[in-house]
Amino acid sequence: MTKTVRVIIPAYNEAKSIAKVIKDLPTFVDEIIVVNNNSTDATAKIAQEAGATVLSEPKPGYGNACLKGIEYLNQQKSDTDIVVFLDGDYSDYPEELTKIIAPIIEKNVDFVIGSRVKKLREKGAMQPQQIFGNWLATSLMRMFFKSKFTDLGPFRAIKFDTLMCLKMKDPTYGWTVEMQLKILKQRFSYEEIAVKYRNRIGVSKVSGTLKGSIFAGIKILTWIFKYSFK
Repeated sequence: MTKTVRVIIPAYNEAKSIAKVIKDLPTFVDEIIVVNNNSTDATAKIAQEAGATVLSEPKPGYGNACLKGIEYLNQQKSDTDIVVFLDGDYSDYPEELTKIIAPIIEKNVDFVIGSRVKKLREKGAMQPQQIFGNWLATSLMRMFFKSKFTDLGPFRAIKFDTLMCLKMKDPTYGWTVEMQLKILKQRFSYEEIAVKYRNRIGVSKVSGTLKGSIFAGIKILTWIFKYSFK
């Protein structure tokens, strides 16, 4: 059976990279949705010219942009089977979407995350604070939930029905860990797939600043401890 695959790309000032991301996605993707999250550059215009559906979310925050994309999918008359989330900075390899969704199609897995393993990671692609944050978060998830997650990577695929069951709500940096914690708590099936990862185009809004790194860390730990004692 053919699956309908739609991609949601949150984007803030990604004018230099967004067209590359869109171009490298497999042609079988049914729709590419770029959520312009208050960009001050030509992100929206370039994404539209590259063939994406462009939505506007003026409220800043990674989670807010993702929620806008989900709201859009809910309003469509055509069904969506699989939703893929992908960053707009070209740090991931969009063509690897095929192997990200394979466990869902072939084994009926509910959720798949692209794990940015060291051997496939370009030098400098992840900052030391990112590596430490991933290690700490996934270690705590193993401790509290017997999780097998090794990364909080943004490149991920999920069945649309499963996504709806999660009732996602985090508006900012806690989005990725919220999704993984809810997958664990609700006992959905999941897998990790090793993916390549390269230096992003432009400066990271999270790991590229001290404030962003601290805020992201606090959000992630808050979600973990909140769910640990529920």
